[in-house]
Amino acid sequence: MQYTPAEQPVAGAHAPSGLTTRTKLLVVGLLAAVAFGYFGFVAFQSATAYYLTVDEVIERGPNGVPASLQVKGTLVPDTFSRAGADGEPTTMAVFVLEENGAQLDATYEGALPDLFFNPHSEIVLSGTYRADGVFDAERILVKCPSKYQSLEGDPPPDYAAPAA
Repeated sequence: MQYTPAEQPVAGAHAPSGLTTRTKLLVVGLLAAVAFGYFGFVAFQSATAYYLTVDEVIERGPNGVPASLQVKGTLVPDTFSRAGADGEPTTMAVFVLEENGAQLDATYEGALPDLFFNPHSEIVLSGTYRADGVFDAERILVKCPSKYQSLEGDPPPDYAAPAA
């Protein structure tokens, strides 16, 4: 095929695309920023949960609490059970939490933390509050009172003050 001098292809020349390299980089950067922002928002939303006490949950009722929730209370003595419907042992724990006189039935599937049965421990459940008034815990955190808290009143008789 014969070309006239005006039609001769030039080595290394590209057909014009309408977008410059700078414009393409700006579009890619903008898309990346929007994607990271969206994924960060979704991760933050799924990681946040309201923190309420048992009495606040009971007061608000099943329709007044958010879907993702943390509830703080103490274990009511003699309410813990792992017996199934047929009396056989199971991994499903059923117990009652109490705070400020209000009580909340709760369930948890799995192993419990070591300090769960300590009468001085605060228990924080993460999960959902069902319409029937039972809290389904997905995670349990046990907060033990600190041994470093200041003493109230006079020190015990065997307390020796540090030498100055």
